[in-house]
Amino acid sequence: MAPVLRLYLAVPGLLFLAFFRLTEGGKLLVVPQDGSHWLSMRPLVEELQRRGHEIVLVVPESNIMIETSHTYTVKTYHVPYTKEFLESKVRSMGHAVFSEKSILEKVVALYQRISNMTEMILSTCRHFLDNKELIQSLKESQFDALLIDPVFPCGQIVAEYLSIPSVFFMRAIPCSFNHEAAQCPSPASYVPRLFTTYTDRMVFFQRAKNMLMSFFDGLLCRAIYAPYGALASQFLQREVTALELFSGASLLLLRYDFLFEFPRPVMPNMVFIGGINCAKQMPLSQVGNI
Repeated sequence: MAPVLRLYLAVPGLLFLAFFRLTEGGKLLVVPQDGSHWLSMRPLVEELQRRGHEIVLVVPESNIMIETSHTYTVKTYHVPYTKEFLESKVRSMGHAVFSEKSILEKVVALYQRISNMTEMILSTCRHFLDNKELIQSLKESQFDALLIDPVFPCGQIVAEYLSIPSVFFMRAIPCSFNHEAAQCPSPASYVPRLFTTYTDRMVFFQRAKNMLMSFFDGLLCRAIYAPYGALASQFLQREVTALELFSGASLLLLRYDFLFEFPRPVMPNMVFIGGINCAKQMPLSQVGNI
């Protein structure tokens, strides 16, 4: 009877040892985008740190909104521009977004804005990847996963190099590349394309126009993101396309609510997290009479 009793008493200890590893915090590498993209991602990063995970951010030394914090470690790398230059870029883009234009003019203007921004971000990415000391430090840190905003997929190149799973935290990219990369159907018959202002219920002419926009949508994506495929091929020493970079995501956290979106197919690794940026309501200082 005594051996049975000893075994019974040992079970809690064995269970503790078996599941102890599951309670440890992980090491998360974060490669965010500056501006409002970071404002959306920051609450998630801070909550992950609060739950015991080790967070390391890698950002350019010149940025607008990403600051040091006691909740996470920030590593920087040199870039050939200043904070003032970035702020002027953002202001000019803001003025262009709210101007009244036709669909074709909007597409052309978007392509020009993104091309200009892509050139600067691509230069930033090169400086990141060329920083051998930083890259080696990241490799030695043995991160468990990487969190990125994939609107510019430099972080995914690093994820491929470090051989770690990546999590996309995103609202959308300027075209349907993310759905194509995830092999997610996107029927033009009821999934409206960017700039069309259509709903999921279209007449034949609208569907035909939506199909035509799908063609231009694909061209736009490939023109914008092709340089990242070339940069990834050079850095990883193997042939890589931009589409392959986007297809590398293990999980896609989509910052919108399906209740406010038109019906469309989604994949199992697409998780809707709409409302994650909503702040908790503060109590009123006093209650007035009605």
